[in-house]
Amino acid sequence: MRYNPIVSTLFIKNRIKLANILPSETIAILNANDIMPTNADGSFPFRQNNDLYYLSGIDQEETKLIIFPDAQTETDKEILFIKKTSDLIAIWEGHKLTKKEATDLSGIANVYWLDEFDSVLNRLSSEAKNIALNANAHSRSTSEVQTRDNRFRSWCKRHYPSHKYITLSTMMHTLRYIKEPEEIAVLQHACDITEKAFRRILKFIKPGIKEYEIEAEITHEFIKRGSKGHAYQPIVASGADACILHYIDNHKTCNDNELILMDFGAEYANYNADLTRTIPVNGRYSKRQKEVYNAVLRVQRQAIQLLTVGTTFETYNKAIGEFMEKELVDLRLLSVNDIKNQGKTPAYRKYFMHGTSHSLGLDVHDVDDRSIPFAEGMVFTCEPGIYIREEGIGIRIENDLVVTNKTPLDLMQQIPIEAEEIEALMQG
Repeated sequence: MRYNPIVSTLFIKNRIKLANILPSETIAILNANDIMPTNADGSFPFRQNNDLYYLSGIDQEETKLIIFPDAQTETDKEILFIKKTSDLIAIWEGHKLTKKEATDLSGIANVYWLDEFDSVLNRLSSEAKNIALNANAHSRSTSEVQTRDNRFRSWCKRHYPSHKYITLSTMMHTLRYIKEPEEIAVLQHACDITEKAFRRILKFIKPGIKEYEIEAEITHEFIKRGSKGHAYQPIVASGADACILHYIDNHKTCNDNELILMDFGAEYANYNADLTRTIPVNGRYSKRQKEVYNAVLRVQRQAIQLLTVGTTFETYNKAIGEFMEKELVDLRLLSVNDIKNQGKTPAYRKYFMHGTSHSLGLDVHDVDDRSIPFAEGMVFTCEPGIYIREEGIGIRIENDLVVTNKTPLDLMQQIPIEAEEIEALMQG
């Protein structure tokens, strides 16, 4: 792997936290993700199941994990199953983890080969009443692809029909919502790599360049610094296309006097950064562009001050709506009467139509629970924007922040954000 392994103490802590909230007499079983096919004999790069990684640190396909706190034998409380290698696998695929390497990464002493899983589960099933299985319960998930978790659930219910089945996802969401210091350190590293890429492209962008050339420069910097690459499909949107929230074509020419909105972030050790900056193609904001840019920046700074312990999403979003209303009136985009006479949909939504913050971690849109107040250790993006389609101006500014008992910790505080600093770096 390209990244430096995370210390196993993180995964040991994470398993203890799960063991403490599992119902009694419950076996929890987690599976690695599939290697997804493309066409013919091709496949996409492997991406580990985030919950399995969170609990084990194992970044290898065909892995299984059992956590059974009430097991009668101490060594059965945590069991890891990994793929057994062979000379043929070594020739075609390369090195696979040894049992000792898996123990060093995960902190799990009891490691079996995968082909022993059925017999071990059959033995342990008599000690349990419940089986807790994982599933993708993310609120934004729309995939119709049958996963390894889906297939395993069907298999398990056929072989162990008398057990009660529990969904593990809700418990995992609760645990992953609050990050441990080791996780925040990895997120900071992903943000630092992202900073290097942003500073690189500030020197590179000029009129006539293609959006995909900018994407290539970002990709170069990410991989050079040990990242697998982009945490998500990057947005490099110049001109009016910056008003398309999920523009990913990245194929047009960047023209003089236009802005370019870039939303990208590095992945490192399966954790993700998420940055957005909007900069002038020619290195100078016009008067109107700077006016709108600074309005967005003021909203972001006010919003960041609300990312504190005890704030709820409801009060957070309400306050940001009020901040945005004031800025849009000052920009002559809304009138006081527009706001006074608005219906169920706030008037500001014409120019700011997406959310301001989402949780960040192993997923870019990480698991969360929006019914509970912000707590120390939660990590959020803060990304207000103003999109004026009739003027061809789209501006979004995004940083990643950790909720603390004091001022939020900005993981991107070293990344240029002031309009004047960006201009100076582009022309320096």
